[in-house]
Amino acid sequence: MGDEESPFRKTVLEGKVALITGGGSGICFEIATQFGLHGAKVAIMGRRKHMLDAAVASLQSLGIKAMGVQGDVRRKEDASRTVEAVITEMGRLDILINGAAGNFLVSPEDLSPNGFKTVMDIDTLGTFTMCHAAVNYLKEGGKGKGPTECGVIISISATLHYSASWYQIHVSAAKAAVDSLTRSLALEWGTDYGIRCNAIAPGPIAETPGTYKLVPEESGITSGQTLLEKWGDKWDIAMTAIFLAAETGKYINGAVLPVDGGQWLSKPRHISKEQLRQFSRVVEQRSRTVKLPNSKL
Repeated sequence: MGDEESPFRKTVLEGKVALITGGGSGICFEIATQFGLHGAKVAIMGRRKHMLDAAVASLQSLGIKAMGVQGDVRRKEDASRTVEAVITEMGRLDILINGAAGNFLVSPEDLSPNGFKTVMDIDTLGTFTMCHAAVNYLKEGGKGKGPTECGVIISISATLHYSASWYQIHVSAAKAAVDSLTRSLALEWGTDYGIRCNAIAPGPIAETPGTYKLVPEESGITSGQTLLEKWGDKWDIAMTAIFLAAETGKYINGAVLPVDGGQWLSKPRHISKEQLRQFSRVVEQRSRTVKLPNSKL
């Protein structure tokens, strides 16, 4: 958890119920924690019961109303059972966070079709399956009851597919599909039911399972190699999720928001600023005198 003080009032999500897949660890556990500390009741879903139990106990120790449901987002029956359990226990559903994901480093030639399918199923199929199971409850706020009463869906995406990323062909494809799902659902469910659908695309976030797996110590990659020369915190993603879920995000629909310190913009610097200063004027002056091929001047 970040040391920063929240910019939001502690009651900003009061009365809301949030279901967070993958909420037993990492970024999504921090989202669950911060949602709870800002007034929401929280349900987390995951496949490993021991992690769910530990996460729920941790949330409850902070005074958060929390529950856990064991299930697999890829299975329609698990998705429906989880949503029904949340409705039974907490009475409503206002916010769905699609955070369950799978990832590992692998070159395309070493990735089996089954491995590719597994990641697509968890990230993409799982996102749609949970949205499909939740829509009838999320739309109850719906159109005509004010923007803060509408259901909200936030999916955790990535920036890997904005150009291309080494050893991430499976996740790049899956997250590109999640972005497309986000925009399509924002169009259709926003129009028909007033449900806002957005996504967050985190960059490298410190102390998360994803960072440990994708940027192992053996890689030699340090936070200084990111655009802002630091990694983000789980707190950064949680605050972004609150912003999108609360009234502050009431006019945001269909957005995929990168939260990566601008890393997705980065390109290698071929020359230093000092080198640039030294020869840029010479190059500019020379360009004014050089005749281009086929020039009639």
